[in-house]
Amino acid sequence: MTAVFTLPPGLPFVESLAASLLAEAGDDPMVLAGFEVLLPTRRACRALSDAFLRLTGGRPLLLPRLTPLGGLESDEPDPAGTPEVPPALPALERRLTLTRLVLAMQAGRGGQTPLPDQALRLATELARLLDEIGAERLDPTGLAALVPEEHAAHWQVTLDFLSILIQVWPPILAERGAIEPSERLNRIVAARIAAWARTPPTHPIIAAGSTGSNPAIADLLAAIAAQPLGRVVLPGLDTEIDEASWAALDPSHPQYGFKDVLARIGIERSAVRPLLSTPDPRAERVRLLAEALRPAATCEAWRDLVPLPPETVAGVTRLDAPGPREEAGAIALMLREALEIEGRTAALVTPDRALARRVADELQRWNIRIDDSAGRPLDLTEPGAFLRLSARMVAEDFAPIELLACLKHPLAAGGRNPAAFRALVRRLEIAVLHGPRPAAGTAGLRAALKDKDPALTGLVEDLEILAGPFVTLLEAPEAALADLARAHLEFAEALATSDDRQGPLRLWGGETGEGAARFAAELTESAPALGTIAGRHYPALLDELMAGSVVRSTWETHPRLHIWGPLEARLQQADLLILGGLNEGTWPGAAEADPWMSRPMRAAFGLPPPERRIGLAAHDFTQGFAAPRVVLTRARRVEGTPTVPSRWLTRLDAVMEACGLSFAEDTSQWLDWHDRLDRPGAWVRPAPPAPRPPVSARPRQASVTEIETWMRDPYAIYAKRILKLRALDPIDADASAAEYGTMVHQALERFLKAFPDRLPPNPAAELIAIGRAVFAEAVASPSVWAFWWPRFVAIAEWVAVREAERRPDLAAIHAEVKGALEIDAPAGPFTLIAKADRIDCRKDGTLELIDYKTGQPPTIREVAAGYAPQLPLEAAIARRGGFAGIGAAETARLLYWRLKGGDPGGEERAAGPDPATLADKALDGLRALVAVFDDENTPYAARPHPEHAPKYSDYLHLARVREWASGGEEDGE
Repeated sequence: MTAVFTLPPGLPFVESLAASLLAEAGDDPMVLAGFEVLLPTRRACRALSDAFLRLTGGRPLLLPRLTPLGGLESDEPDPAGTPEVPPALPALERRLTLTRLVLAMQAGRGGQTPLPDQALRLATELARLLDEIGAERLDPTGLAALVPEEHAAHWQVTLDFLSILIQVWPPILAERGAIEPSERLNRIVAARIAAWARTPPTHPIIAAGSTGSNPAIADLLAAIAAQPLGRVVLPGLDTEIDEASWAALDPSHPQYGFKDVLARIGIERSAVRPLLSTPDPRAERVRLLAEALRPAATCEAWRDLVPLPPETVAGVTRLDAPGPREEAGAIALMLREALEIEGRTAALVTPDRALARRVADELQRWNIRIDDSAGRPLDLTEPGAFLRLSARMVAEDFAPIELLACLKHPLAAGGRNPAAFRALVRRLEIAVLHGPRPAAGTAGLRAALKDKDPALTGLVEDLEILAGPFVTLLEAPEAALADLARAHLEFAEALATSDDRQGPLRLWGGETGEGAARFAAELTESAPALGTIAGRHYPALLDELMAGSVVRSTWETHPRLHIWGPLEARLQQADLLILGGLNEGTWPGAAEADPWMSRPMRAAFGLPPPERRIGLAAHDFTQGFAAPRVVLTRARRVEGTPTVPSRWLTRLDAVMEACGLSFAEDTSQWLDWHDRLDRPGAWVRPAPPAPRPPVSARPRQASVTEIETWMRDPYAIYAKRILKLRALDPIDADASAAEYGTMVHQALERFLKAFPDRLPPNPAAELIAIGRAVFAEAVASPSVWAFWWPRFVAIAEWVAVREAERRPDLAAIHAEVKGALEIDAPAGPFTLIAKADRIDCRKDGTLELIDYKTGQPPTIREVAAGYAPQLPLEAAIARRGGFAGIGAAETARLLYWRLKGGDPGGEERAAGPDPATLADKALDGLRALVAVFDDENTPYAARPHPEHAPKYSDYLHLARVREWASGGEEDGE
């Protein structure tokens, strides 16, 4: 009699299976040891082992032979008279070989050859297609038989590309004595089936938990069911579904796979028996979901739905969070609460890896390390990130961002004490990496340092030596991937070496290091399969190669909390099961279009529709829905975009409404609790800072430009002159407007000093030549040149015309001239200093003061009100003969040259109609300002008059302006 059984979703699968086997074995320990149990995954095998221990109280036990179906292709076939099965190519070697074929085929066609990382993505899709073809036991040569006239012309191009699978790939496998992984699984399964047919096994064989989605595994299940001592245990077969719905099942239905498996076994659904007599404790809940997921063809039955008791959905709640952060936080709180009850277990089940990582990170706040069955992507681990950053740093010619990202990594040490190394890197950052980028490579870093700091120069020279071989290969037009990988790994190990530990010990040590070491070993072994690439493409190729590698935790995780993928959760149960990420496109995933074939082509070739995966995901959802306590979660928005609830939730909502049901528990409390974790109980709006340093600490000297800042924002003077804080330029910054203004000032200064009396024949050309020299000294980035240089050319042309107009009335020109003026104040003399952009001595004995502005100059009203006193104070200094080389004289005009660099390149504006009056008022205002701040009770307040606050300040963050400023002022920043 064919032995096919099922366990309902509401019973814990592995515990029920273990209980059944223990009951069958009785008191004889050897009977249990004689069983052979095949389960879907290795994790399921471990779960069954744990279940045996729990049910027997941990006493010593001889366990059955446990075999994961997911690893059969890596096993050797049973030796009893079965033929030897050739090996499969290692996964990475297979992908790289296919990548080489893709590159060669595209180049041979005369089209644009893809970059190696793009070719690798294509090769990965090719490998996935090969796996599908092999799993369905189809012949790739059948691709050529697809009728051309039935398909669009662009599909013919695709089919031509797929000739790799027909013409090129099989000979390569034959040459290496290898076969496809799916073919290997097919042969191993066929060999087992044939061996059992010759000699039926004399021990019980139980295949449990598989849905038979792989045809080879489905055949194996059929063969086991046909054995005298064989049994198949299906998880969650719906034995109550009506015949009309069973006949109408489509690939997206959770029971569709079982229909196919039972057909292969050759039995009717009515012949499947329950493994245990124990009824499903949540049968009503399971029926409700089955009703919600019934096939579309029979949904008219919903019109006959009747009200159901609230107990139907007892233990089920739903949480719709505003976004992924809130969803993850609420889930973490639920998991944390489960630990408050001794012995309670809890698990998150989700295919959303981002959600899983968020939850794991949230749990770190309670120092809980959770077991994530899917592991952590290698490129997000410490050694994985270090490998990527070190490759990127060298490939980008040691550009500031990439350099600091690598050298500040915890593994970087460069042969030094790690703490001392990082201190050196910080010094290097401050010395040359803030502001415009140095010239490329380590040579550019050395040139920027100019041997001012021997320790930093030594650091750069050491880096140059360590990276030398790797740099050479990355700069090569062609380099073997094997050589690139070897040079990169040697460089990474050398850079990871500290003063007391070798680099390999630091880089490859620990759990994540071992995972990175496995990847590195696979890469070096498989790299020859690709051949050569341009060196500069190596970092992107490394990122793509590393993307699919994961590192799984094997210890130090909490024994009662888990994160499972849907497959791992299929046979396991926890007291609390959280089904997370229930949005359309996530769970279930989108039925994405095949990159190689259209739906009609797939059907004609014999491949299953994409909805088959949705059906498998639906089965996993139904299994989880039957747990003792279930929480269904989703995020209403992801990255600001509204989401669509999972189709299962939508159907469940509709059926529950028709049955008069709703989820009783209010889950919004979890969102509120998570929000309160990081929100203070009360928030008091802080007062603006108003420090009152002693008079002895207050400055006794200020420049004319600082006077304006002093009036508009005294706190900025306090931070700059008393705390002596200086803002750092952004790292790897393009030349800012301020730096551009400095370059314009320098060019005009050099021009005026070169031609103080008479203009050259072509003043614009001379000024442009001087400007080119100034730009060359300060700017290395071509993009900065492209942005600022045309503006300077326009300025030069305008200045040349203006100079020609002004020179006849001038007796002398002074550029960037320094001056000073001492005034009496309550706390002692106060010195005003200045550096005037330009002072023209007119032939009538008066002066004209000119201030260059590459930005917007102050208005006449601001100057008159005293908030822009720079030029008036310079006039006051000039009246008293305070500028070196210039006698005391009255100022005839105060001018701003707005050097905007447009059309025209500049414009001239007067600061006010009466320079003498402006100078007097400015000097009186300065005396009053100094006198006020000579009183230690006067604070250096932050932005006391917001309407006159400076447009820019380096100290806004230090003053915490956004915490106390009004909304209008904050928006103005």
